[in-house]
Parts: sequence; C-alpha cells; structure tokens
Amino acid sequence: MTTASPASADTASVPIPADSGGGVLGDRFRALTLGIVSVVLVIAFEATAVNTAMPVAARELDGLGLYAFAFSGYFTTTLFALVVSGQWCDRSGPLQPLFTGIAVFGAGLLVAGSAPGMWIFVGGRAIQGLGGGLVIVALYVVVGRAYPERLRPAVFAAFSSAWVLPSIVGPVVSGAVTQHLGWRWVFLAVPVLILLPLAVMGPALRRSEKEQPVLRGAAFDRRRTGLAAMAALGAGLLQYAGQRLDLIGLLPAAAGTVLLVPAVLGLLPAGTLRAGRGLPTVILLRGIASGAFFAAEAFIPLMMVTERGLSPTLAGLCLTSGGLTWALGSWLQGRPGAERYRGLMIRGGFVLTAVAIAGAALVLVPGAPSWAAAVAWGIGGLGMGMSVASVSVLMMKLSTPEDAGANSASLQVSDALGNVLLTGLAGVLFAALGGGSVAAAHEGAGGTGSTGAFAVIFLTMTGVALVGALVGGRVRKTA
Repeated sequence: MTTASPASADTASVPIPADSGGGVLGDRFRALTLGIVSVVLVIAFEATAVNTAMPVAARELDGLGLYAFAFSGYFTTTLFALVVSGQWCDRSGPLQPLFTGIAVFGAGLLVAGSAPGMWIFVGGRAIQGLGGGLVIVALYVVVGRAYPERLRPAVFAAFSSAWVLPSIVGPVVSGAVTQHLGWRWVFLAVPVLILLPLAVMGPALRRSEKEQPVLRGAAFDRRRTGLAAMAALGAGLLQYAGQRLDLIGLLPAAAGTVLLVPAVLGLLPAGTLRAGRGLPTVILLRGIASGAFFAAEAFIPLMMVTERGLSPTLAGLCLTSGGLTWALGSWLQGRPGAERYRGLMIRGGFVLTAVAIAGAALVLVPGAPSWAAAVAWGIGGLGMGMSVASVSVLMMKLSTPEDAGANSASLQVSDALGNVLLTGLAGVLFAALGGGSVAAAHEGAGGTGSTGAFAVIFLTMTGVALVGALVGGRVRKTA
C-alpha cells in the first residue's frame, strides 16, 4: 500500500473537471447526487431493518449464541470485497463494481430471508457483505472523481442525511412486518427497493464517468487480493474459535491470528497500527470508531428485548435518535470554516461516542427508564457524524490521484476490520458470560447473567472509543 506524500495533502484526490460553481444539488451535480444518495438510502434502510428484526430471527432460528456472528460475518466478507473493489475501480472506474455489488447485495438478502437455520442465515449475511464491500468503495471513488474538493464534505453530509428517513421509518416498518408477517419478509422485501437506485443513478453515473479522464487499466495486484483473502479467512477463524470456547478452539484461533496479522499489515498504510501521524492515524480511527459504535449498537435491540421486554419495534426505535443526530453531526463538519476545527471535531466525536455507549448501559440499572438508551444513542450519533465524516474528508485530502481507490479501500478495510474484531469480541464476551443461554431462557425477564454480559460489552466498547479520542490528535502531521 502506498500513501500520500506530504506535498499531496493540499491537492485534490483525483482529476476533476473545472469547478463551475454551485452546490451538490446544483444543475451540474443534482442528478448524480440524488442517484448515489439513493444507494446509501437503501443500504441504510436495510441496516436499520436488520437491527430491528435480528433478535427475533436469531431466536426463531435457535441461534442466539451466533447473534454477533450474523453481524460480524457481514463485515468479514466485506474485508475481501473492499480490496477487490478498490483495484477494480482504479482499473476501469466505479461503474462495474458498483452495479455488481448491488446485485450481490440483493442476492444475499434473499438467501438470509429464506434461511432454514442460523448458519445459512449467517451465510446470507456474508453474501451481503461481499456486495456491500463492492458498493461502498465504488461510491467513495465516485465522490473523488466527480466532485471538486470544496463539495466533498457536503456529499459526505448528504450520505449521512440519507440515514435520517430509514432511522425513523425503518424500525417501525421492520417491527410491524416482523410482528405481523414474520422477520423473513424484512429481508425478502428489501431487494425490491434496489430497483429505485438502479433506475435513478444509472444515467447520471454514466454521464459523469464520460467526463472523467480515462483510467490506465492497471492490472489487479494479486498480492493485495491474496492478503484480503487471508484477512477475511483469518477473521472468520477467530470468530469461529470465539464461539467454541474450548481447547479445540485454540487451533482455529492460532491459524486465524497467523493469517490475519500479516494480512492487515500488508493491506493498511505503513504505521496504521501504531497510529503514525497523518493518513495512518486517519485510517486507524475509522476502524476504532465504527467497531466500538456498531459492536455496542448490535446488542442494544437484544438488550431491550431481553432485559426490558420491549417489542421489536420499540427496541429498534431506540436506535432512531442515533441516525438523526449522525446526520446533524455530519452537517456540522461540512459547514464553512469547519476545516480549521477538523481535529477537534474528531476527538470530540470520540468522546461523545464513549459517553453514549456508557449511557446506553444505564438501562441495565433497575429503575432506569428505557428511553435512556435512545437519549444516549442520540449523543453517540452526533459524535459519529462529526468524527466519521471528518475522517473521510481527511482521507480524500491526503490521497494522491493514483491512490484514490486504494486509500478509499484501506479506509473501508479498517472500518470492516474494526467491526469484525470488536463485534466478534462482543460476541465472545456475550457467549462466555452466558448471555446467549440466559437471554433465550429468560427473554423479557432480565436474567442476571445476561445483565452482566451486556454490561461488560458496553464497558469494553466505551474504553475503545476513549482510545480513539486519545490518538485523534495525530491526524495531522507535525510541521
């Protein structure tokens, strides 16, 4: 992996046409913006719907012990797809990986929705991860190729804003479908929504790509592709070992570590794991932020169902505030003059995320109101909106034209790796502390075993978020 030189920090990440003025919804960019945001809208709706339906799906498939695996399995295959997508984009542009990814994503939804058992369900989620990995890198490359640097913060803010409607409607719709039609229809119905972005964004994207410089068509880097496969396989073995919790599990754990460590070192920019100043820390922070926040978020609906006896709809609605405030935080970082406070917003965002994760755990205290989780997640969404969007902007600014696709892929690899490892860790803690069996036996009764398991998960993720706040000051190089 190559990184941007210090001199490239003030250049655009990719060649673009002359900036003719206007905003992301001006005449020039309106169709493109609406098209790519519609893709994010579908992904956002799927994510909020899955969070709401997952506790019921895991219980009916007799798979509460694999609850976290259904989330981390998605990000495990995403690790591989992200690297492939980055090279594919650098070779022939973002159109092919984007449309292929959407098709694969829809296929994964169909497999998960028709799964007869939990392992097949996890397999469907893994197929979704392949499609999602192709799509997200392609979208980043579209932003880098089509928009001038001054508009990119607004585009990332628009991405975040696309989560607002699904955050409000998603839990209600998904909860109603789960309760009245069954959780399977939450997955089987979403592919229909994919037709909308295909219709809206196709012509706009093709017109935009015709205006861009022709790419050289570099060959795929077999080494990077192999490293991506190693990382995905290693992460999968570690998750499997964590689910076994016996001596035999030490074998896949050792094999997973041997595969994962060199793969990660080869896929991420040099110095990422030691928080080297500049781009390495920017890449690292994306993984820390996403891992801590989403590992905790995955367990909030399950906690509200098992500890407080809430319906799937009400449990999912606890996450709505996070989607709303995430959009607000992303909007704030895109305001004129915000660039000078970029580092402060990143560190402050991590602090707010830590406060939110710790605040969500207050629901475990007898007598605490259930709405405390919604308030806490609103705080966390604000922090994530500021920090994640700011990290994306800095990555684009620190990337050379030749590294746009590769660095976008590295950012998303870090995101996926953080989700895999920390959600997987949360699953191991949950299983080791008896959370799965207690939740199944005492759903709605709030067994003490599950209470302790949830508490340990939230405490651990709070600490991870605070680590992000500590290293956040290293996003800029010293003079």
